[in-house]
Amino acid sequence: MKKLVSLLLVFFSAAACKVLVPQGGAELSCDVCVYGGSASGCIAAIQAARMGKSVILVSPLEHVGGLVTSGLTATDMNKHRCIGGVTAEFYGRIYEYYENPYVWRNQTREEFMLSTRKRTYTGKNDERRIQWVYESGVGEKILLEMLRKAGVQLLPGSRLVQATSAVRKKNGRISRITLTDGSGVSAKMFIDASYEGDLMAFSGVGFVVGREGRDEYGEEYAGIRFNYQITSVKPYKNGKLLPLVDPEPWGKEGDADGRTQAYCYRLTLTDDPANLVPIQKPEEYNPDYYEVLLAQILAKEGAELKDFITFTPMPNRKTDTNHLDMFGGSYAYPEGSYAVRAEMELAHRNYALGQLWFLGHDERVPKALRDEMLRWGLAADEFKDNGNFPYQIYVREARRMKGEFVMTEKNVRKDNRNDAPNSIGLGSYPLDCHFVSTVVKDGVLYREGTMFQALAPYPIAYGCITPKEKECSNLLVTVCMSASHVAYSSLRMEPQYMVLGQSAATAACLSIDKKCSVQDLPYDILRARLENDRQILSY
Repeated sequence: MKKLVSLLLVFFSAAACKVLVPQGGAELSCDVCVYGGSASGCIAAIQAARMGKSVILVSPLEHVGGLVTSGLTATDMNKHRCIGGVTAEFYGRIYEYYENPYVWRNQTREEFMLSTRKRTYTGKNDERRIQWVYESGVGEKILLEMLRKAGVQLLPGSRLVQATSAVRKKNGRISRITLTDGSGVSAKMFIDASYEGDLMAFSGVGFVVGREGRDEYGEEYAGIRFNYQITSVKPYKNGKLLPLVDPEPWGKEGDADGRTQAYCYRLTLTDDPANLVPIQKPEEYNPDYYEVLLAQILAKEGAELKDFITFTPMPNRKTDTNHLDMFGGSYAYPEGSYAVRAEMELAHRNYALGQLWFLGHDERVPKALRDEMLRWGLAADEFKDNGNFPYQIYVREARRMKGEFVMTEKNVRKDNRNDAPNSIGLGSYPLDCHFVSTVVKDGVLYREGTMFQALAPYPIAYGCITPKEKECSNLLVTVCMSASHVAYSSLRMEPQYMVLGQSAATAACLSIDKKCSVQDLPYDILRARLENDRQILSY
């Protein structure tokens, strides 16, 4: 912790900004408190500070940026012209950074852009001077510099007490929150930009975990979805159910349930020998976790690594590595204690490293594929204080607020769409839910829960980041927003979280100025300021 604070102090050296070293019992106050060090939280804090407010950013991790600086560096943005404001500024700074030829250590900028063309929409937009692909360490450095220049106060490695007593409210407004070291933060406005929604939940705001049934909002893609059979693998091995397999369905097709889509880590790998750390076999390694994967490999003639894992090229011969999903491993995470979440994060870490070890060393895997896997290792220059492993688990979905407006399938689908009111940003990514579970149904294994459906750009309602006024009138929620499971599968992308961070901060600051609740803020005033700050509200 001391080493990290020292590093942060280097970045936060301006007199107008400081790192708040956590000290038990300290009482801190500000205009706007942002809880959650995600990229959404960082953008919210930057915007609020630029609007002249005092801001404290409480980051449960000792690093900031969430997934944006933890391996998910192939940006899921789909339509780049939907992204504006401070979010576009961040990606513009990435573009400027990589214009410097000296940051390219083992390939040229032109060689890299050619390698990433098919995976990431060419990786950049020269017209807008924006680059969508980058290295995690570079992304965090840029965010820290933006926070420093804005004058944000950062409280790293600090978490909310997981209890309703941690949130002090008066007349329906949060006045103070308590952190696990006994410190308190008082503020006029609060923004929950965490992946889990703890501040929202312990503020008494309604939320849901899992999937609605088809009848709740009349959604075609809602509920349990049995996608396809896996007939090549028996559910049982040596009389025991395979790991991570549910013994029976939780309901019938289209029913509601409380499960969430699969989580993973987005590992940064490299095939550069000068920067490669060999992947080690995890202590809790169990090859039975990969029986279904093995069957898929053996069933595909000439199987290659890219058929099962997505290696999206990143600068300097690195990758954003996706699809190390631990199906069925996320159910308890959203409402779990910090201890439970830590156990699950370790399980996901072991699962990811175990899968890569399996692909490189299990002799049942074809030799050509094993040899291909052994070319790759962890990048030695990333996540140096965490064993070259990403800091943030990919929480694809946790709690979802039940706010003033619920975004549903009808607000995002192309056909017969009902546009959401009072736009504060745009979404455009397809409906994209990873598998939820592997389940035994009628004696056969099924993969269950996925969906993928292309969408046209659509507006995101202001009401989906505001709680119901009777529950809390000075809180905005940018990640665990108010949306059905189906709509959230499109909204859950990092650029949208970042856009909503800016819009939430703008609303918080204007509400302070107008001395009103976030629900009563006139939309025309909010819209005018958002447009002035280059937020894109229509396509």
